[in-house]
Amino acid sequence: MRKNKTTHFMAGILIIVFTGIFLITAGRFLYIQATGEINDISLEEWAKKKRTSTYPLNAERGKIFDKNGMTLAYDRPTFTMYAIVKEEYSDNLEEPKHVTDPQETADKLAPLLDVEESFILERLEKGIENDRFQVEFGKEGRELSQQEKDDIAALGLPGINFEKEPMRYYPNGTFASHIIGFARETEVETEDGVKKEITGIAGMEQEMNELLAGKNGRISYQRDKYNKKLLDPNEVITKPEDGNDVYLTIDQKIQTLLEDVLTQVEEDYNPERVTAIVMDPKTGEVLAMSNRPSYNPNNPANVENWYNDVISNPFEPGSTVKMFTWASAIEEGVYNGNETFMSGTYQANEKLKKIGDHNGGRGWGTITFDKGFERSSNVAAAKLAWEKLGPEKFLEYLKAFDFDEPSGIDLPGEVPGQILYNWPMEKITTAFGQGSTVTPIQQMKAATAIANDGKMLQPYVIKKIVDPNTGDILEEKSPKVVDQPISEETSDHVLKLLESVVYGENGTGKRFQLDDYTVGGKTGTAQIPNPDGPGYMTGRENYIFSFLGMAPIDDPELMMYVSVKQPEAKPTEPTSLPVSFIFNNVMENSLHYLNIEPDKDDDYSVEKTEIQEIIGEDAQAAETALAEKGLQVTVVGSGTVVAANVAEGDTILSNQRIILITDNPSMPDIIGWSKREVLQLADLLELKVELFGNGYVVTQNIKEDTPLKKNDYLGVELLPPNETMEESTDAENEQEAPAEEETNGEG
Repeated sequence: MRKNKTTHFMAGILIIVFTGIFLITAGRFLYIQATGEINDISLEEWAKKKRTSTYPLNAERGKIFDKNGMTLAYDRPTFTMYAIVKEEYSDNLEEPKHVTDPQETADKLAPLLDVEESFILERLEKGIENDRFQVEFGKEGRELSQQEKDDIAALGLPGINFEKEPMRYYPNGTFASHIIGFARETEVETEDGVKKEITGIAGMEQEMNELLAGKNGRISYQRDKYNKKLLDPNEVITKPEDGNDVYLTIDQKIQTLLEDVLTQVEEDYNPERVTAIVMDPKTGEVLAMSNRPSYNPNNPANVENWYNDVISNPFEPGSTVKMFTWASAIEEGVYNGNETFMSGTYQANEKLKKIGDHNGGRGWGTITFDKGFERSSNVAAAKLAWEKLGPEKFLEYLKAFDFDEPSGIDLPGEVPGQILYNWPMEKITTAFGQGSTVTPIQQMKAATAIANDGKMLQPYVIKKIVDPNTGDILEEKSPKVVDQPISEETSDHVLKLLESVVYGENGTGKRFQLDDYTVGGKTGTAQIPNPDGPGYMTGRENYIFSFLGMAPIDDPELMMYVSVKQPEAKPTEPTSLPVSFIFNNVMENSLHYLNIEPDKDDDYSVEKTEIQEIIGEDAQAAETALAEKGLQVTVVGSGTVVAANVAEGDTILSNQRIILITDNPSMPDIIGWSKREVLQLADLLELKVELFGNGYVVTQNIKEDTPLKKNDYLGVELLPPNETMEESTDAENEQEAPAEEETNGEG
């Protein structure tokens, strides 16, 4: 009886509980039906969202062109293939929209995708077994070209579909890759979630990413569970805004010349680094720029050198900087080219250590400052900066040439050099390119002042920005003078000095002569800091060999900088040979391509001069008088002139060597002399001469300044210009010695 009461009680409790649950559930249903909301979420909005598909409409990324309209970068359409395997997707089995025969599909697709048919068949069958709607084919089914897509579509295989995706493409491979850079697909946050977009990573693609990218649009519509549009899809479209096109100052033909020559040097000499840039000095436009190692922006996975060394690799430049040291002294009014100094070594004061000329500190005796520039004398540069200008005034000129700040070129990643000017030795060594660092683009910017009547121009690579739909020019750059550190007169003076480096008797740049154009420039052989300790690396190849030149020198139309780091030259080759190979090929061909009128013929000469009486004259006075006429003079000894290889009334060319024999003769330095000149010297002095080989002198048995007498034996070795050994001639291959035991101490 008690059990019955308990049972009835529990049953009553359960009835009450279930009744409560029913009432709550029923009430909730009535509430949802009345309001159409669940937890403040609109069921209508939720259903609408579930059956609405939204897709981005990708804007076409702007193209990149060279200055003449050649396409350098554009969006190439690619396709991803996928297969619908769910039978319910097909409205009509007589015209199926899904894969009906996996085996046949695999057999026909395999050869076009270059895969095994089992790979495709396995994917299709697994999708069917797992009741999936569609399957994809990994990387084998991605980035298909338009042709590949068309070939597959032509098979008429049911269920095979494609999704179009843009891919950034660079049709010229490594061509100007450090300028153009590259863009790739990245994931970005948008209002519709994480989406994939093409984003600029390096170079112009990065610098102009916002303008190139444009603005994506979107499309949304209502669909069924198979993603088919409803009859009334409520479609909404926001059109994309395509990116703007960018035109560069790069000239495709000059850039191609540069790329080809750099590739050849890379293959033949295996250098650590090669850098080159070609500019129009009258506008600041960069016509070509390249580095080695380089990379292919279509496949930037294995990149040895991301950095554009022209703008982001500061280094101690060596003697190319001397043109700015001389320009500063000339502009300041403290330079006398005919003033003499003792070359070899220089010690500014007893507290400072010596610096030496690049021939081991031997120098060339007493020479003029003009000859010091021609021979690339470190001593001359040091004396100009320390004694003539003074360190503080020299620093003002370095800053006037903008060596203390970035060039401002419109490329990302510029890293400027640094003027090291803390200690006295740094203030001296900066004059000949050691200690302080610069980049090639900083030197080129400064050199525009020398090439362009003293006006320094802003270097740039973006020519204009164009609306691709209307063709309207949205922005266009023009030459911009940023400063005038020197006068037109100083510019003309330095151009003549630069010409002497290439055509002078002892010029260090003879190898840079062109066939049809006169060239002026400055060689450099920069030392490389020792990575394992203090000081600099040693050894024949452990330098950065460079040349900054311009042509035609009277009114430069092109300017070019080349540097080659640690080339592996043959023992019989000068290690600076790769530099001249690059410069000569690119400069000569580029000038012709630009229709620049040649300014010289095969028998190039500057001027003809009639010789006045010189026998019996003081040798020093005679040398000075002849040098003032631009003639090349070698005085043999000291005292009074007793013989010469020219006579009064002779008319000679300015590139002909004049030999003056004195009554106290001593052996001159004849390295680099021609066979004819050696025979003239021997005849005038009545020496017994023996010649080994042909070409130009590389060794002499009688040391310089040794007293000479009749019947002395002179033995010399000669080699052709292309075989002249680097160690044997200062003129053919300058190597600046370090400031001897240079110190950064308080000194």
